Amino acid sequence: MNRIKELEKKLNPVKEIPAFAAGDTITVSYKIVEGNKERIQEFAGVVIQRKGSAATETFTVRKISGGVGVERIFPVSSPFIESVVVTKRGKVRRARIFYLRNLTGKASRIQEKKRFIAETAK
Repeated sequence: MNRIKELEKKLNPVKEIPAFAAGDTITVSYKIVEGNKERIQEFAGVVIQRKGSAATETFTVRKISGGVGVERIFPVSSPFIESVVVTKRGKVRRARIFYLRNLTGKASRIQEKKRFIAETAK
C-alpha cells in the first residue's frame, strides 16, 4: 500500500491549497479552455463536502445563481485550478452538509466562526 502511495505522489503531485472544511465559503479560480483561448473563471460558494484522500481528493462547492442552486465538484489535484481563496470560515457540526440543499433564503445562511484572540490579561 505504501508503494502505491509513493508512486501516486510521483505521478500526480498534489497542489498546495489552503485548509478549508465543510461550511467554509471559498472562491475557486479555474482555467477554461475554449478553442485556442484560455480564460480564468471564478466560482464562489459554500463547501458542501470534502471527499477522498491525497491525489483522488475532491470537494463540492454550492452557490445560488439566478435563484437556482448550482453545485460543482473540483478535484484537488486538477491542473486547471489556479487558486483557492477562503473567504469566510463557517461554523457547522457536520462534515457533509447536504441539508443545505433543502434550505432557502435566510435559513440557508451559515454562522461564521468567531476568531479566538489570545490576549494575556495583566
